[in-house]
Amino acid sequence: MKALVTGGAGFIGSHVTDALIDRGDEVICVDDCSAPQNHGFFWNDRAVNVRADIRDTGLRDQYEGVDVVFHLAARSRIQPTVGNPSECFSVNVMGTQEVLEASRLAGVTRVVYSSSSSYYGNRNTPPFREDMPPGCATPYSLSKWQGEQICDLYTRLYELSTVSLRYFNVYGPREPLHGGYAPVMGLFRRQVNEGEPMTVVGSGEQRRDFTYISDVVRANLLAAQRTEATGIFNIGTGTNYSILELTGLIGGPNAIVEHIDERVGETRETLADNTRARTELGWTHEVPLLDVINSYWQASVDAG
Repeated sequence: MKALVTGGAGFIGSHVTDALIDRGDEVICVDDCSAPQNHGFFWNDRAVNVRADIRDTGLRDQYEGVDVVFHLAARSRIQPTVGNPSECFSVNVMGTQEVLEASRLAGVTRVVYSSSSSYYGNRNTPPFREDMPPGCATPYSLSKWQGEQICDLYTRLYELSTVSLRYFNVYGPREPLHGGYAPVMGLFRRQVNEGEPMTVVGSGEQRRDFTYISDVVRANLLAAQRTEATGIFNIGTGTNYSILELTGLIGGPNAIVEHIDERVGETRETLADNTRARTELGWTHEVPLLDVINSYWQASVDAG
C-alpha cells in the first residue's frame, strides 16, 4: 500500500508513519514543522519526506498513486487557538478541505481523519457517544468538528471514502513538551524532570480518558483497512482519571503541585464510549495507564 501522512513528523503522525513503514508500506510524509509546542520533529528516513504546508495546492502531485491518506496535520492545542482563531480555522478547516480535494482528484481510496474528543465539551454527559450533539467551546474543537463535516460531505457528494477518529487525550513518547499549554502528560513529565511543581489547572478534579499512542496508531491502521466502516469513531479507553490522581501517579505521594487559574473552554470530564470502535473497527485499547506510566517516562526520554 502507498500512504500519505499529513503531520507525519509530529507526535501521532510520526508513529503512524513508522508503523506503516515497518509493515512494508510506501509512505509520503508531509509536515511543515510549525507546531511550536513540539520538542522535535521525527522524520523517518525510509519515507519520502516533504516539508510543506497542507494548504499548498502545489502538493497535489504528491497524492498521485496514493491509496490511503492519514490526515493528522492541524493546529492541535486548545488554548493557543483561543488567541489565534484565524490560523486555527485556516489550517484545520481549509487545510482539511484541500487534503480531501487533493485526495479526490488523485483517486485516493480512503482518507482517515484525526478528530478530537473536545467536540463533546461540557454539554454532554459522559461516557460520550458519537451521536451526541456538539458541545464545541473553542476554535479548536469547532474546527475539528467542521473537518468531520467536510469529510462527510466529500463522502456523500464525491463518494470519497472517509472515516473520522475522535481521539481522547493521547499520550506517549514524542508527545509535545514545550510551553504551558502542552498536553498534561508531557507537561508534567517536563516539570518533574526539571524539578518544578506540576501546574494543575483549577481544582484538578477534572477527569481525562488517557489513550496511549500505540492504541491510537492501531486505530488508524484498522480504520484504513475496514473500508466498510464510515463516519465517526471514539478512540478512548473508557476509563478516566482526575488530574490530581495523575500528579500522584507521576510524582508519588509527595508530589509538588501548584494550582493555576481555570482556562476558557476547559472540559470537566472526558470519557469514551468506544462500543462503535470495538464492534465496527475491531479495535480495543491494549495499554492501560497504570501498566505503562513508569516505563513510559523512560521510553519518552529515550525517544526524545
